[in-house]
Amino acid sequence: MATVSAPKQVSVKEDAEALRKACQGWGTDEKAIIAVLGRRNAAQRRQIRHVYEEIYQEDLIKRLESELSGHFEKAVYRWILDPPDRDAVLANVELKKSGDEHHVIVEISCTKNPEELLAIRRAYHARYKHSLEEDVAYHTKGDTRRLLVALVSAFRYYGEEINTTLAKSEAKKLREAVKNKKFGNEDVIRILSTRSIAQLQATFNCYREEEGTSITKNLPKDSSDEYIATLRMAVRCLKDPKKYFEKVLRRSIEGIGTDEDALTRVIVTRAEKDLKEIKGLYHKRNNVPLDKAVDKETSGDYKDMLLTLLGNEV
Repeated sequence: MATVSAPKQVSVKEDAEALRKACQGWGTDEKAIIAVLGRRNAAQRRQIRHVYEEIYQEDLIKRLESELSGHFEKAVYRWILDPPDRDAVLANVELKKSGDEHHVIVEISCTKNPEELLAIRRAYHARYKHSLEEDVAYHTKGDTRRLLVALVSAFRYYGEEINTTLAKSEAKKLREAVKNKKFGNEDVIRILSTRSIAQLQATFNCYREEEGTSITKNLPKDSSDEYIATLRMAVRCLKDPKKYFEKVLRRSIEGIGTDEDALTRVIVTRAEKDLKEIKGLYHKRNNVPLDKAVDKETSGDYKDMLLTLLGNEV
């Protein structure tokens, strides 16, 4: 369930005019920007961008980039983009970073339905003149490359039908691979990258029934091995996306300092999907509402933007 509740009827022209006024004169009216964009759904935001450009002959996104700064600018920029284009940008930013973390690639590969993932690949191609698969392959290596390219290239069946016999058979293959520490086994990558989410759920359940514990608990923890870390992330994403995102939020907030990139990414990408349920899991797991944690760990217009996307009146 979404946390953003957009009005069914809005005047896109009035919204465009309000945003223009917020960007004119001395200083920027950040509160007005949040009041408009923070309470509009993806289709409405797209219409606002088009109408704004028609009226004022300038790109709204570029205007906002020039007016805003810091974490607030990044949150607004990611929010105003069409979801497939946003995910394409997030993927490209991650691939250009030095390091071995692949959160964005795993998330878009394992939590999107087939049409959404295809739309992201198309948006990536249009924006960067490379395929997403090509850039993932270029920036990764070894078993990590094999897994991520397979995941991002997938076009899974999206129905609820499952094959119980197949689930038992493939759970056995996974158990043998884990037991023999052959985590890069081609069967592991094939199963995770080709089976439907419903089929994978059945396979993971068979695994638990036979082993007495979940597959994630049997994979090495805190491994310095890039592939193992990526594999664990993919399994957790496929197995229970909401629990996965709750953990990302928790880790972005707990400890010294806040990981604003992760915090922004989860709130912005899930606000129109299942953020309300993720909030509930966060509260249950941490004994504090997510809104309260965000209020404590962030500040200024950035805080107001995140709280608005979380469904708060600010």
